[in-house]
Amino acid sequence: MDPVIPDVLQESCATRQALERFAAKWRVLVIYALLAGPQRPGQLRRRLPGITQKVLTETLRGMEADGMVERRVVKDTAPQHVEYALTDLGRTLREPLAAICAWAAEHAG
Repeated sequence: MDPVIPDVLQESCATRQALERFAAKWRVLVIYALLAGPQRPGQLRRRLPGITQKVLTETLRGMEADGMVERRVVKDTAPQHVEYALTDLGRTLREPLAAICAWAAEHAG
């Protein structure tokens, strides 16, 4: 049986909407970093060379709004400490991303 290929050219296509969310440069890399477990923003910046604090913050906020990551307050008193972790939904991307990595390794030039 052939897989069903959605019409990703249609704006209303759920697959297209998901692809547009992941097309942002840093989102997939943030997911990979968070697969190792919850991390504070400073840890993420060290793991993602080249990302600015502003872009990291915007990326994490967008991913939080999409339900992919959750922001946890670790310490309430000043200075406040927060960490980010993948949600159950975010963790469902482990296998699809592993498949992409395997494909890339197999077809590397």
